[in-house]
Amino acid sequence: MNRALNKTSLRQLTGLIQRFQSTLVVAEHNNEKLTPITLNAITAASKLGGEVSCLVAGTDCAKVAEEISKVQGVKKVLVAQHESYKGSLPEDLTPLILATQKQFNYTHICAGASAFGKNLLPRVAAKLDVAPVSDIIEIKSPDTFVRTIYAGNALSTVKCNEPVKVITVRGTSFEAAAVEGGSASSEDVAATASAGVSEWLEQSLTKSDRPELTSAKVVVSGGRGLKSGDNFKLLYDLADKLNAAGWAGLSILVRYYPNTLFHQTEFKFVGFFLVGASRAAVDAGYVPNDMQVGQTGKIVAPELYIAVGISGAIQHLAGMKDSKTIVAINKDPEAPIFQVADYGLVADLFKAVPEMTEALDK
Repeated sequence: MNRALNKTSLRQLTGLIQRFQSTLVVAEHNNEKLTPITLNAITAASKLGGEVSCLVAGTDCAKVAEEISKVQGVKKVLVAQHESYKGSLPEDLTPLILATQKQFNYTHICAGASAFGKNLLPRVAAKLDVAPVSDIIEIKSPDTFVRTIYAGNALSTVKCNEPVKVITVRGTSFEAAAVEGGSASSEDVAATASAGVSEWLEQSLTKSDRPELTSAKVVVSGGRGLKSGDNFKLLYDLADKLNAAGWAGLSILVRYYPNTLFHQTEFKFVGFFLVGASRAAVDAGYVPNDMQVGQTGKIVAPELYIAVGISGAIQHLAGMKDSKTIVAINKDPEAPIFQVADYGLVADLFKAVPEMTEALDK
């Protein structure tokens, strides 16, 4: 009897605590469009319980605010527009976040674990005099989180007793929130004055017709085994053929390598097939660093990850081992990448990759 009463009381207490939770998600955007990882952060915030608000700070971000207002799970959109927010400098955004937290008394402050979030939230946490919890992959309760340590080789469960929990969210660990069906209210918040300690000058972005690497359903990555940047054309050609052929192109590869690569595996994807790289390939100057997958690069979790000429260093595995299916092509049968691969092909990539590309033309 007492045991049943205690369980009931515990459930009631948990529900009461969750009703007092409220989370502020700091939206990442370019004043025109929302960055996809913010949708993953919103999903994580919804798991904390209580209301979820989004802060949109920029120079002319009305379009982004409207986009977020339609996202499921968001209760309120707070909009701050000022020239000082140009470039999303953490020195200028931090006072705004602190003022917003003080005004609405949020229990959690959250952002995606991207360059934006990793640059901003540690400063916010320092100003609040709390310890942040970074790169979480699971939420067990409003004060208990799971994150990876030792380059993803171990999981750490962290209980945070801080009055305000400041967390960054690994995007690949949470589904993106639905972009339709929401009806959040919008409210302007007062912009704070520039901190005057930094100034945004300009940015130079790599121009590409391809979408963001982290949004790809299939990633074909190359390593130092490709020997030069020019040889990455082998992977670009393969990815372009796969983009043209869609999932039917993968079916051709299933038939082409029936006993090694994709045997008894059915792939049906809608989305882009993109090219990534290991740090070794980036450090060697083969490709730009925005293509890097790994612990110090981008974290991806596509439906299919094809590693070509990649040995499988622990730092690279940390960025892609959550992929649904991993395929490795390497001439070294002892390469560590084969230990995590679902399918492996021991072959010369300079022979195997062109043959795959050619097979897509048949």
